[in-house]
Amino acid sequence: MKKYSLLILLTSLTTSLFAKHHKGEMTSLFDGKTLNGWTQLNGTADYRVEKGAIIGKTKEGSPNSFLCSDKLYGDFELQFQVKLISNELNSGVQIRSQCKELSDKEKDRGDKHGRVNGPQVEIEATKEKGAESGYVYGEALGGWMTPKSDLTPHKHFKNGEWNQYRIVAKGPRIQTWVNGNQVSNLTDKEKHKSHPKGFVGLQVHSIKKGSGPYEVAWKNIKIKELGKK
Repeated sequence: MKKYSLLILLTSLTTSLFAKHHKGEMTSLFDGKTLNGWTQLNGTADYRVEKGAIIGKTKEGSPNSFLCSDKLYGDFELQFQVKLISNELNSGVQIRSQCKELSDKEKDRGDKHGRVNGPQVEIEATKEKGAESGYVYGEALGGWMTPKSDLTPHKHFKNGEWNQYRIVAKGPRIQTWVNGNQVSNLTDKEKHKSHPKGFVGLQVHSIKKGSGPYEVAWKNIKIKELGKK
């Protein structure tokens, strides 16, 4: 009888923990030690793990590089910290992204995946007039998704420091915050139709010949899937 009661108790606890996990709590996308769960889909930039962070390093001659989550996400809240080790480097985080079919040029080059495309949340060093960090760019989708009238430079991004990003994607609406300051509140129904779900991607931008190498770092990457109410 005692064994039976213990079995019921253990089953109840397991069910409770399983349900709690699937109610949409924040879960880690990066274990802090390895790149398990991530795949590089474009470019030849170097990605490595160092002191609990993913470091992306540019490589001359490489197109934009993306280290992408193996799992796909639709509606979610994503949080992470990012630091531009080199302020010369422009970067971003892809959300709901996909790969296009391989072009003939890509096939001839030996690429295994077509060009990454989808919404990208901007990461940019703050200059004298500010930065566009946190606004939403359409990578390989025709340029800025954030309307030009809303692309007001700001100084929320702190150069040389860890910056906290928060992204909430729910239906056609994408909201972003940089260090607690809301930057974007975008609704784009057309892009949501074509990109309702996809991977998360860490971008290392291409660089000009004779420049670099530059580095960017990410850590504490966590996500919470948002269920339908």
